[in-house]
Amino acid sequence: MKNERALVIFSGGQDSTTCLFWALKQFASVEAVTFDYNQRHRLEIDVAKDIAKTLGVKHHVLDMSLLNQLAPNALTRNDIEVKEGEKGELPSTFVPGRNLLFISFAAVLANQIKAKHIVTGVCETDFSGYPDCRDIFIKSLNVTLNLAMDESFVIHTPLMWLNKAETWKLADELGAFDFVREKTLTCYNGIIADGCGDCPACKLRKAGLEQYLNSRERGD
Repeated sequence: MKNERALVIFSGGQDSTTCLFWALKQFASVEAVTFDYNQRHRLEIDVAKDIAKTLGVKHHVLDMSLLNQLAPNALTRNDIEVKEGEKGELPSTFVPGRNLLFISFAAVLANQIKAKHIVTGVCETDFSGYPDCRDIFIKSLNVTLNLAMDESFVIHTPLMWLNKAETWKLADELGAFDFVREKTLTCYNGIIADGCGDCPACKLRKAGLEQYLNSRERGD
């Protein structure tokens, strides 16, 4: 893969930034794509632009505002509360079809820039119940895209079987621990770095960070 090109689906959050650093180690050429779907916090796009610029990565921003029209939820509407779902229900932050559309449009862009590899930070271990973060979905979509476009794309999911502590460990191994901790935006309330500490995304990130730091101190 050292001589090939990859496209990273990039939000500027902890997971996708870790994946961007991973891709930079794996591929000769890396570009990133961020989707503007009129998300709750426009800062997300600015953070993604800043990180890509800092790392010297060519960055594409694609207009996906149609998704905002089709999928009212806590990430596309300020008047919908961010909350975890009751047992058997999806959280209010689930955007129906988001990963389906993002990866599909990423494949179209990848075809244009002649990238055979698509990298995404979806994860089945800490996926908040989102069905479009499952490994089986990614594998099925990979087959569908290759059939639809007569291509041989490979969708990479470096975080698929990692929990948040293991994701922090990977960032550390990539020499990106401080960068990811200080410059990424994971918080549903739009606060960079360690975030608000109260939303589900911040709680998951913080718990993983504490678990990893404790294991690092023990020398695990």
